Amino acid sequence: MPRQCIICGKKGRLVWRLKKLYSRYNPTVKRRQKVNLQQVRIPKDIKKEPFRKFAGKRILMCTKCRKTILKRK
Repeated sequence: MPRQCIICGKKGRLVWRLKKLYSRYNPTVKRRQKVNLQQVRIPKDIKKEPFRKFAGKRILMCTKCRKTILKRK
């Protein structure tokens, strides 16, 4: 299973870490920034469109999508 959000497709990315070298910065080390995924149980009576097909299931989703789903009106 890939480490990515099922709803929005957000996944990890590669970034450069800047290292101080005397009076300037030297982009030397590449590292992977991982997405903050959490397991969430989707309620069965959800009305929002992107979440409806996962109703009643447990899925991995990023925190941004999780905040969206908790704003139920």
